Amino acid sequence: MAAADSSMKDSILVVDDEKRIIDLARMYLEQDGFQVTSATDGNVAKHMILNEKPNLVVLDLMLPGMDGLEVCRRVREVSDVPIIMLTARDDDIDKIVGLELGADDYLTKPFNPRELVARIRAILRRADRGEMRDEAPPPINIGNLHIDAQRRRVEVAGRAVDLRMKEFDLLKTLANNKGVVYSRDRLLEVVWGYDFAGETRTVDVHIAHLRHKLRGMDPTIDTIWGVGYKLDDR
Repeated sequence: MAAADSSMKDSILVVDDEKRIIDLARMYLEQDGFQVTSATDGNVAKHMILNEKPNLVVLDLMLPGMDGLEVCRRVREVSDVPIIMLTARDDDIDKIVGLELGADDYLTKPFNPRELVARIRAILRRADRGEMRDEAPPPINIGNLHIDAQRRRVEVAGRAVDLRMKEFDLLKTLANNKGVVYSRDRLLEVVWGYDFAGETRTVDVHIAHLRHKLRGMDPTIDTIWGVGYKLDDR
């Protein structure tokens, strides 16, 4: 099979202090057509993310030099690159903190490399859909909320609000279906683009971020206890 032009490949930075994890991820990702670079140290990873600008980062939690959470925090100050966190512990607090710092997704080690590839593709696909449209979708105006889906811009009472990719997609999904109650599982399927059942705290964390950033918004994002969320302009 002829090699593809590397300039056309999505670049993935895999950051882990275990060589076998990097080698395993590299093998599956390169087989799937990605260009892969790697780092084993948090400081080096931060430098590569900010200077080489990969399309997505797979970032281990436990790293020498600077741990993955700190790398994520510092990168999020200046970049919206998608980040998938890796953790060796099935510990909710690590996952929640990672999401609060701006990670888009996470996997617990040991992980199925095919699942890693699927999640990377899902995240990149969502990003592409946000940037590449043949027709400009109409803006959404509900109360003092304005959403320009084509430019991925949000305003509340004329105030611009900076949202990350998943936050924007989550808000747009609720706004496009005003008054419709979405379960957490359904939001995971629609917004994250794959079956993420059982990890519904991902949705709760992103909803909390939206409520914080959209202070003063009318409509409101309502919690339907035991079910999920809806956007309501009562």
